[in-house]
Amino acid sequence: MPAETHVEHGPLSRAEVFGLIRDRLADILEIEPATISEGDSFQDDLDADSLALIELVEAIEEEVGERSVGFRIEDEDLEDLKTVRDAVDYVLARAA
Repeated sequence: MPAETHVEHGPLSRAEVFGLIRDRLADILEIEPATISEGDSFQDDLDADSLALIELVEAIEEEVGERSVGFRIEDEDLEDLKTVRDAVDYVLARAA
């Protein structure tokens, strides 16, 4: 049986990316996923500190990297990711 590859997966939908980010963020921040919306600011609404965001980036890179080989969130791009929506848009643009 061949190993699973990124080719077997279709492109990620916005709902899938949001769900992934929401679920990982909820785990990291120990809050209910249902309380997280796309419009939430990581810092202002969710009280996510820089360590939480680094954990989130690592989780996203791992998950999305299974579907899109070489997917990476560049360090210099992190400061532009202020909201959950920013992160979803970034992943969708980069994982295509």
